[in-house]
Amino acid sequence: GGGGGGSGSREAVERLVREHPVVVFMKGSPAQPLCGFSNAVVQILRLHGVEDYRAHDVLQDPDLRQGIKNYSNWPTIPQVYLNGEFVGGCDILLQMHQNGDLVEELKKLGIRSALLDAEKDQEKK
Repeated sequence: GGGGGGSGSREAVERLVREHPVVVFMKGSPAQPLCGFSNAVVQILRLHGVEDYRAHDVLQDPDLRQGIKNYSNWPTIPQVYLNGEFVGGCDILLQMHQNGDLVEELKKLGIRSALLDAEKDQEKK
């Protein structure tokens, strides 16, 4: 009740998604994901060399867990935000990874995907 200033409030969630260019709401932590889908998101980001991002463990905070679902209108965790915009969950991130969109989206944030360098190495051989 009250003013709704808790961690699940729209204002609180909005603050979180805007505090960093790459924000992930997941189960567990990047070092220790507690579900396969959260793990997949962490692995995809790692493939692109994105180590600097904010991860929020929704298992630590039931209010946030519900709040983020309300905010994005998306029923499941994990959820990925780029530049404050909701991107999607594990399946959407995987799709973006596979079709090259993720490299482009990261580029917009000024983040150079490690996969670009990996491709260069391939060409040299």
